[in-house]
Amino acid sequence: MKDNLKGIGIWGQRHYQYLKENRPTTINVMRMNGTLNSYLREIDEQADEMFFQLVKQLAEQEGVTEELKRRDQMAWVGAMNNIRDRVNEIVFNEVIFV
Repeated sequence: MKDNLKGIGIWGQRHYQYLKENRPTTINVMRMNGTLNSYLREIDEQADEMFFQLVKQLAEQEGVTEELKRRDQMAWVGAMNNIRDRVNEIVFNEVIFV
């Protein structure tokens, strides 16, 4: 059965893929109850909010500021990429792969 994931962001789609591969019964129950899309939207919102909050917090803690961006763009990009990669792992492990 093909699910309509229109309006579901990337985090919700990743969680859907996880459920599809690891917990297909959960998806089937949600389909029958008509709660799958609202559940995936909620997961997407939670993950998105967590991602942006953690990126902001880690950037502040590690001194990755607009001043650094102005002075040394390459250092800023490298630091932000590192932060985003770490935050991706956190979000995957705490929201997506559960």
